[in-house]
Amino acid sequence: MAVRMKHAGRYREIAMALARHGFGYMVEEMGLFQLLSLPRKWLTRETPESKTLGERIRLVLEDLGPAFIKLGQLASTRADLLPEPIIRELVKLQDQVPPFSPETARGILEQELDTSLENILVRFDDDPLAAASIGQVHLGKLHSGEMVAIKIQRPGVNRIIRRDLDILRELTAMAAKRWEWVERYQLRQMVEELGRSLIQELDYNHEARNTEKIALQFEQDPHIYIPKIYWDHTSSRILTMEFLDGTHLGSREELLHRGYNLKELAQRLVNSMLHQIFIEGFFHADPHPGNLLVLRNGSLAYLDFGMAGRLSEEMKNHLASLMIALMRKNTDAMVRAIERLGLVDPDADLNALRADLDKIREDYSDVPFSQVSIGDALNDLFGAAQRHRIGLPSDVLLLGKALLTLEGVVEHLDPDLSIIALAEPFGNKLLKERFSGRRIRGKLLGGATELVETLMELPRQTRHLASIISKGKLKLEVTVPELEQLLRKLDQISNRLSFSIVLLAFSIIMVGLIIGSSLNHQATMLWNVPAIEIGFVVALLMVAFLLYSIFKSGRF
Repeated sequence: MAVRMKHAGRYREIAMALARHGFGYMVEEMGLFQLLSLPRKWLTRETPESKTLGERIRLVLEDLGPAFIKLGQLASTRADLLPEPIIRELVKLQDQVPPFSPETARGILEQELDTSLENILVRFDDDPLAAASIGQVHLGKLHSGEMVAIKIQRPGVNRIIRRDLDILRELTAMAAKRWEWVERYQLRQMVEELGRSLIQELDYNHEARNTEKIALQFEQDPHIYIPKIYWDHTSSRILTMEFLDGTHLGSREELLHRGYNLKELAQRLVNSMLHQIFIEGFFHADPHPGNLLVLRNGSLAYLDFGMAGRLSEEMKNHLASLMIALMRKNTDAMVRAIERLGLVDPDADLNALRADLDKIREDYSDVPFSQVSIGDALNDLFGAAQRHRIGLPSDVLLLGKALLTLEGVVEHLDPDLSIIALAEPFGNKLLKERFSGRRIRGKLLGGATELVETLMELPRQTRHLASIISKGKLKLEVTVPELEQLLRKLDQISNRLSFSIVLLAFSIIMVGLIIGSSLNHQATMLWNVPAIEIGFVVALLMVAFLLYSIFKSGRF
């Protein structure tokens, strides 16, 4: 409630955007109309039904700015959760915002670097090369003569994004109480993941470190180029990097006009991405054409490292196993690889998962190996895992999205190139390394070291346990599933049994009184009370109560 009152103006903007695009009913059901005193006429502002659900969701997110756009872009990576028509619209999300003034850009630059612009640059272009919701890029020239691209963060965007993240958390919590699909589509988890991602993206030092980390991967490769970072002119809100002049990979006609070999470029791109994923375990997670340049010497350059994915050694091995299992159409191996990749819910039905994977395998059985889409295949497998309560790490899901983006770029350059065919040697190499003598010796040595350390700790742990026992502080907790319910049932049974015994004893006494009365030929009066008549009524009530209890339980 505090968050809602604090940001009431922003809540009004969100409610207006939802109503404008046909989601007024959601605003009403969440109680925002009453809370914010919104005019009822907003409910009638429904968008014509010519627009699909996916289009309307995209338009709402674009209207609401950077945090909501980033949420949509994150959701576009979740092909395992969301329907394909919605994913198709979310990948179109663009943060189209006007650039801020060159005077503002200069002021931020001087403030962040704590010096005048003239001390840093001999040239600063007022017109930005590109503008987005978080920042914009200007061309500049250092005193050393080097041309640089300077990314400057938009003023106030940090505060705006943090506010919108607070609102998103509040809205998803409210929605989760009303609609079960909020949990099914894991919206709350997406918002938390978005928060972590956006906070990192607001710190340009993070992007600079990602850039240098990937640059190290290709130090010895003359065909891949990563721009240099100028750390002396970089801060959390300023990123200064080498300016690269080239042709974007999406400009097919211009690439052909300049005489570049598109097949060679496509193969170079795929091999460099597979190297990042399967060899280094750290990869550029957004390889769309705008982030890829062909330089004049024919080398391929990557740009914009704000979004990167990480894979541990184990994750790389399990992904390789999953791909090999898919290629060999081995369902059991696929199940094992998916189990190792994710966190398996205790209630997960692995037989149902196996049936789903069998269906996926059959779907791909008639497709020639060279035509299999690695991105679609992985997303199908990840979707099956999610449906059966196997939680996958966010970086693994990010990989699926990156591979789908990569396939779109490659298809534009060379439709005949098969990424999965190029990936097979990387997978085989990982599997060979996994079972190499050196790796096995290392694992055995590590296991032996851990065992020795455990044995050395055993006497101390034993003394500690003995101390706890001697002080009477040892707690033993035994948990039996449904034990409480079982005990309740036993209590009910014992109570009914006791009641029946009491009723039986009472009946025997009553029979004795009746027999005694008939033998003496006179009414039985105990302390001037008609005992038989009263006893009969009491017995009748007890029988009635016992029968009622039995019938109510449904067990008779």
